[in-house]
Amino acid sequence: MTITINTVTKLQRSLEHQIARIKSSENYQKLQAMPPLKRWGIIAGLFLLSQLVIFGALYLAFDKIVVIGFFASILAGLATGLGALPALFFKNISTNLFNTMLGAAAGVMLAATAFSLLVPGMDYGNLIWPGNGIYVVSIGMLVGGLFLHYADRQLPHVHFDTIADAQLTSLNKIWLFIIAITIHNFPEGMSVGVSFGSGEIKNGVILAVAIALQNIPEGLAVALPLVGLGYNRWKAIGIATVTGLVEPVGGLLGITMVTLFEPVLPIAMGFAAGAMLFVISEEIIPETHSNGRSRYATFALMIGFIIMMVLDNLLG
Repeated sequence: MTITINTVTKLQRSLEHQIARIKSSENYQKLQAMPPLKRWGIIAGLFLLSQLVIFGALYLAFDKIVVIGFFASILAGLATGLGALPALFFKNISTNLFNTMLGAAAGVMLAATAFSLLVPGMDYGNLIWPGNGIYVVSIGMLVGGLFLHYADRQLPHVHFDTIADAQLTSLNKIWLFIIAITIHNFPEGMSVGVSFGSGEIKNGVILAVAIALQNIPEGLAVALPLVGLGYNRWKAIGIATVTGLVEPVGGLLGITMVTLFEPVLPIAMGFAAGAMLFVISEEIIPETHSNGRSRYATFALMIGFIIMMVLDNLLG
């Protein structure tokens, strides 16, 4: 644990150093000297211009499905910031409520994994390798699970059940947890991209909605401990939002990969499903049972699963 704490301390210092360099730059000082309305207008304009360039380049290089998939992964990632908004008003919430939210998130992800990744993945696999789709997807699932296992072991972080502990007050441990959220958001974003890359917008939309719903309690879990340690509330929300914005990176990788190399699609869908199942089983469900009061979370999981199952049926 000492090694991981030292690692995250170095990461924090490096980040703080880069932020200090930006704040000391001449352009930043000029921007800060402007009236607030003009300053935020310039920032918004630059942001919109950057998005126009990015989406325009994607549309020219690929097609509209890539643009739609990338946009959906951005919205799913931003849901992390939406979930963090209660931190403006509260420093903590009840354990039962938080576990219920996580349970519903687990149910949503389980349904999305089954109906939007595994089933279509086997169908596509059978088109490419008749009769062998299930085996191809199964191999992808195992690879996805092993990838998350490796990332879990190699990158410093702590788990949901640790962050929820009332005795956790270490800033380093909270940052380790933030790293964990960021690690797990990458394959989630990739699953959205892979799903859109299949050409089935319905499956992509369902998965994006599922990931967005799952990101809401994650954002809350990041923001509240930071507020409790004295962080500015808006800064805590900003940090929570940034953890979700790794999802568009994964989404863009997933959608471009399967668009360029179609035979990879069933393996990629299996990979994304395996990674998501790893997160559900390793992180989310154990947290909902960590305090011995799991009944609310259990029913919330079932309700979340049913909601996504109904959504899949309505869009089908």
